[in-house]
Amino acid sequence: MIFRKPITTNLNSGSGTKESEHESPISPSSLESPSRNGGLGHGNSSPQSPLTPIPPEEIARALDLYASQFQAGQPRSLSGVALRSFILGLVSSTCLILSIYIAFLRIALWRVPFFIFILCLFHFLEYWTTARANSSVASISSFLLTNNGAAYNIAHSCALLEMILTHLFYPRTFLPERIQKLLLLFGTLFIIIGQITRASAILTAGPSFSHIVAHHKRNTHVLVTHGIYSILRHPSYFGFFWWGIGTQLLCRNVICLIGYAIVLYWFFKIRIEGEEKLLVDFFGKEYADYARRTVVAIPGLD
Repeated sequence: MIFRKPITTNLNSGSGTKESEHESPISPSSLESPSRNGGLGHGNSSPQSPLTPIPPEEIARALDLYASQFQAGQPRSLSGVALRSFILGLVSSTCLILSIYIAFLRIALWRVPFFIFILCLFHFLEYWTTARANSSVASISSFLLTNNGAAYNIAHSCALLEMILTHLFYPRTFLPERIQKLLLLFGTLFIIIGQITRASAILTAGPSFSHIVAHHKRNTHVLVTHGIYSILRHPSYFGFFWWGIGTQLLCRNVICLIGYAIVLYWFFKIRIEGEEKLLVDFFGKEYADYARRTVVAIPGLD
């Protein structure tokens, strides 16, 4: 499975720093020079030196360039963001109501629409937390709807298929009712804890957050060690791992539960090992000391 998870060079998961390689959105600060002092002078003009006039057409061109990235068809298209948010809201609300109705009828198939509701909520929160934490890198791709790779979509499709086939061919579970309730309880708790932890990781990282791993340290990079990062080195990975496990417990998927656990373990093992090498290169002893007092909290990765 190929997942692209937020990482702050704590690598959005851990403690760290980030740089965005999204679609290189244009930020207001990048246009500071032509617009500073009302467009009357360059930003590098000292108080003692005379201001250098900037032609009005240059200011207009800079402002048009910044505004163009929000037009339809662009990576940060406002209409694109609105459309995706509307669709996610419509599908999630419909599936939530449908799952409640089916559950009221005591039909186990309520898990199918509820799983879709959980997915919609996850993808909406990916964009919302990114936009709130670091709006300069928020774009349509921040929803993570189409850029996780085929394996991501295959995994969730298999989960839906297993639920449907199990309901059709094995409607009666061999597990005692008490065990079923415990699985449902733990699955729900894992989903809630995982989602909250992941969202907290993004919001805590703030301007340091991006969905793209930084391979080169910039002067602005800082090691994020406060908040959730004071406990977990890679909280966004912790969140997604347990969120994924929780969904399969809730869905009562035996095969996909095993598959999710194995694939997520190996994915994050490779991802974390690679990122921590970068972090040691970036921060040296500071990161080594930080790593010793924090945990990953994914089985086999501490």
